[in-house]
Amino acid sequence: MMKKLLSGLDESAFLRRHWQKKPLLARQSLPDYTGLLGRDALFELATRDDVQSRLVIRNRGRWRVEHGPFVKRELARLPKTCWTLLVQGINHVLPQAQELLLEFSFIPYARLDDVMISYAPPGGGVGPHFDSYDVFLLQLSGTRRWQVSAQRDLSLIEDAPLRILSRFRPRHEWLLAPGDMLYLPPRYAHDGIAVDDCLTCSIGFRAPSTQELGMRFLEFLQDRLALEGMYRDPDLKPQRHPAEIGSPMLQQMQRMIGRIRWREQDIMQFAGQYLTEPKSHVVFEPPHRPLAPKAFAARAARQGMRLALKTQMLCRGRQFFINGERCEAGKEAARVLLRLADRRHLPPRTAVGDEARHWLYQWYRAGYIELQGER
Repeated sequence: MMKKLLSGLDESAFLRRHWQKKPLLARQSLPDYTGLLGRDALFELATRDDVQSRLVIRNRGRWRVEHGPFVKRELARLPKTCWTLLVQGINHVLPQAQELLLEFSFIPYARLDDVMISYAPPGGGVGPHFDSYDVFLLQLSGTRRWQVSAQRDLSLIEDAPLRILSRFRPRHEWLLAPGDMLYLPPRYAHDGIAVDDCLTCSIGFRAPSTQELGMRFLEFLQDRLALEGMYRDPDLKPQRHPAEIGSPMLQQMQRMIGRIRWREQDIMQFAGQYLTEPKSHVVFEPPHRPLAPKAFAARAARQGMRLALKTQMLCRGRQFFINGERCEAGKEAARVLLRLADRRHLPPRTAVGDEARHWLYQWYRAGYIELQGER
């Protein structure tokens, strides 16, 4: 199955030759997922306030962007050409989209962003642009023409509501039919235009910038700093210009701030919490009438359990991170929790000890995991 997914390449060859290096066109890569979601179901999702959606309309060379949730009659009045509806986080609301993600489990979950599906009538698209992340573009229905370029000029049109390239020079062009898939590395210029009514699925893999990581890590550190002492200047001398910031003051401040230190453990804990932290619009729904611990254990043993669709769970050794929270487990519990993190479910009759059962029950109460057969 893997070689079919990657156009005859095994996962190691794909990662070595293409990942973050050059595009890959895979014909009939995932034909079984072409019925993942229909137009009407996508429009229905776009009306929900717990799902992020956008509408991109092009009219005579000018672009307009509107943000959802939308009203059905708004969508019904759209023109017959030149617009695109995009809905993010499909894997948070559709189990089949989560199953699609498992097809890409040769890439670490820590790199996963989400699944987006877009619908466009003829001429629809979001304009020539580039992404800062890796993306697999799977055609679900209809036909889309993709133009791609490795150009270095990535300057954008000023004052446009979208990040549209001002000078796009396509080097390759492909028509994608249902089941075809195109992989693009970060910063590859591309433009996808619907030839007829079409649905396209984008599987994105996050690549945070150094600036974002630095800012978020400093936020993480601020609650963990414990720096002693305070500014002192017992040997203060008169200054000719009282408004001037003196060199002794700057030197002392540099020494004070230079005491900030962090360890590998801090980086690891930050990474786990940062990479599993839910986006701001994501809300978890605890069970309306939660089972008592013993009843939960019995039901879980009989039915099995799974991570909620919105849950992200990662680990490092015996430390586990789930939706921005951290726990450290013993050897036996870690074995069970690792299986849950890797497979996103625990089948019935899984042997679960007291410690693992404790964590599982806490996450069940928080809405992070669900019993199989319940939704």
